[in-house]
Amino acid sequence: MSEMSKGKELQDRLSYQKKSYYETASAEEKTAIFDYARGYMAFLDAGKTEREAVEEGIRMAEKEGYTPYSFGEKLKAGDKRYYNNRGKNLFLIQKGSEPLDKDGIRILAAHVDAPRIDLKQNPLYESANMAFFKTHYYGGIRKYQWTAIPLALHGVVLKADGETVNIRIGEDDTDPVFYITDLLPHLAQNQNTKPLGTAFTGEDMNILVGGMPYKDADVADKVKLNVLAILNEKYGITETDFLSSELSIVPAFRARDIGFDRALIGAYGHDDRVCAYPEMTAMFAAKDSPHTLLTILADKEEIGSEGNTGMRSRLLLDIIEDMAKADGVSGAAVRAHSFCLSADVAAAYDPNFADVYEKNNASMLSCGATLTKFTGSRGKSGSSDASAEFVSYIRRIFEKAGVPWQTSELGKVDIGGGGTVAMYIANLNIDTVDVGVGVISMHAPYEVVSKCDVYALHKAFLAFCRG
Repeated sequence: MSEMSKGKELQDRLSYQKKSYYETASAEEKTAIFDYARGYMAFLDAGKTEREAVEEGIRMAEKEGYTPYSFGEKLKAGDKRYYNNRGKNLFLIQKGSEPLDKDGIRILAAHVDAPRIDLKQNPLYESANMAFFKTHYYGGIRKYQWTAIPLALHGVVLKADGETVNIRIGEDDTDPVFYITDLLPHLAQNQNTKPLGTAFTGEDMNILVGGMPYKDADVADKVKLNVLAILNEKYGITETDFLSSELSIVPAFRARDIGFDRALIGAYGHDDRVCAYPEMTAMFAAKDSPHTLLTILADKEEIGSEGNTGMRSRLLLDIIEDMAKADGVSGAAVRAHSFCLSADVAAAYDPNFADVYEKNNASMLSCGATLTKFTGSRGKSGSSDASAEFVSYIRRIFEKAGVPWQTSELGKVDIGGGGTVAMYIANLNIDTVDVGVGVISMHAPYEVVSKCDVYALHKAFLAFCRG
């Protein structure tokens, strides 16, 4: 053996190198990767809001035999339940054969809310022969990215009598779409001198919804009235019904293949539905697991996980305590023996903006699932920072199952920053670490992921459920 080949052998054995999963996958795996991506893309198109994602999650769960969970019931091994929290937060439970106080619960927690634009409670107005909705953006967006693109309206309106009206306009090819205007370059000289973050304000993000006046010379705001008349005729709602509504503006784009080789997926809402779908499919596939499994589709992560549908609520604790009580064991013991993968995305390295990444520790597109030991910002502020022992445990599970995975970090130390739900679960004395998928253009109206990374994450979650 030559010195060079000895060195190569030594390098392969001793070095940590990230490799493209596409390069190492067999022909059968590549077929599985592309087949899996089709199901995921359908999930994205069906669930563009947290309400719709939860509805789709319930549909998938019921197809697998899951039934509603009731507090106080005692579950036996093999029982499958779901708990629908206010239509925006979902818990899936599969009871295992191992005792809860000795084996704990294997928890997967992703969020299904995504950055978007919400309507204000009194949104509709008219100006210059156009009707607009006033808005309040939700989560961390770059406002300029949302102008001059086709937008869809999703949500619910609760009428004065309590009737719920579901709204979904802009997704069908025959639907109208909506729009935020932008300034033409010919008149943008002053705007161009402003910093990118301040050139467009939240109050400027008004949604164009109409341009035809109501034919009556005796009324004012004729375009606004025409919009109200259309809404009343189609949905039976009035302007006061906006006061008890949750309506959101989301991109009207569908999930599509990206690239000549179709290796990538472009879509709205990869963050974090790219983790929510694999955690459900993994749980459904882990029917043979002896462990009790709990999958969470959470709300409100993009605005701090607050409220009764976010991960800061007591509901996770209540469910664990309720299951422990039904089995006659200590809830504290159950939590102490439980493990959680906080399923959230990572910032994939983008060579077009290389200066904000630390390349050795950035996640690379197509190199598998990401494991992020800590998140937070600057000095790890806002992070649970998983222990070396727990990372080692997860590492052994992944490697035993042949899961393609990589480490990741959210940008350079003094530039990057961001949080997940990990610390809220870790605060319950549950070992927790972030595992997800690298995303290009995170929080944009159209984000990009690699199909093989999505499939690798499914494999990672399945290994965790069984491990």
